[in-house]
Amino acid sequence: MSDSLAVSVAGLHHAYSERKALDGIDFGVLAGEAFGLLGPNGGGKTTLFRLLSTLLPVQTGKVTLSGLDVATKAQDVRQIIGVTFQSPSLDGKLTVWENLQHQAHLYGLYGVQSKTRIRELMDRLGLSDRGKDLAGSLSGGLKRRVEVAKSLLHHPQILLLDEPSTGLDPGGRRDLWEYLTRLRQDEGTTILVTTHLMEEAERCDRLGILNQGRMIALGTPDELRSSVGGDCLTIQTPNPEGLAELIAVRFQLRPQRIGESLRIEKSLGHELLRDIVAAFPGEITAISLARPTLEDVFIARTGHRFWEAEQP
Repeated sequence: MSDSLAVSVAGLHHAYSERKALDGIDFGVLAGEAFGLLGPNGGGKTTLFRLLSTLLPVQTGKVTLSGLDVATKAQDVRQIIGVTFQSPSLDGKLTVWENLQHQAHLYGLYGVQSKTRIRELMDRLGLSDRGKDLAGSLSGGLKRRVEVAKSLLHHPQILLLDEPSTGLDPGGRRDLWEYLTRLRQDEGTTILVTTHLMEEAERCDRLGILNQGRMIALGTPDELRSSVGGDCLTIQTPNPEGLAELIAVRFQLRPQRIGESLRIEKSLGHELLRDIVAAFPGEITAISLARPTLEDVFIARTGHRFWEAEQP
């Protein structure tokens, strides 16, 4: 991994009519890094992805990829990026080989050069025996591999992946990320993914967490979890407001209300769990203790659960 920036985003704002989709986004991605944009649907991931991939014009702010300004050098940017969109782009009536061949032609790859690169990628992605299969007959996992192969034909410096695990089972997600890891190691490719899956986010070197168009947290998965502080105690109770007041008076703690639950961040959480259960046994229907997760980071920064942010 290099210390140079492959992606730089500064003061980025974007709006659709009166609705703000991005509200002052700033972050950078190091060359050779796997960077994740984690957030619920509607958080701004798709708009940011479209801006990075030159599909939307920059309204306010600056976006550069490998030093190229997306606003003024869009055509040059397209030559150095590979893009795998969430929506399928394969022609189901063509074979795997034909899909890749047509994509290669778009990047000026013909003849021996095209065939050599297609064979190389099919071998790396476990598609060597699928060249004559119709794309429409493939499983979701195999289709996704072909999508990734299409985006890599021209040796891009930066690979942009929008929800790359869409349609994949856990085994397919694991296989895809094993290949992406090899790609970074072998070719130094910078990888930027958007995702709403915590498991996928954990595989990234660093994360930016988006919510309502703002970057609410930035760092490695370990740094983000450590920022929560202590253990996370979740209490189910039929009377959240009343129990919150009782805990505040008894333990000088102010629980955070999340829906019909109470949440407390505290070091030595097992001791607090014991004391709360002993003090208010009749007020508690269930109680759990866990080390902080990325969802706990989201809750701590927004005051609501990750999936609740997706509600209109």
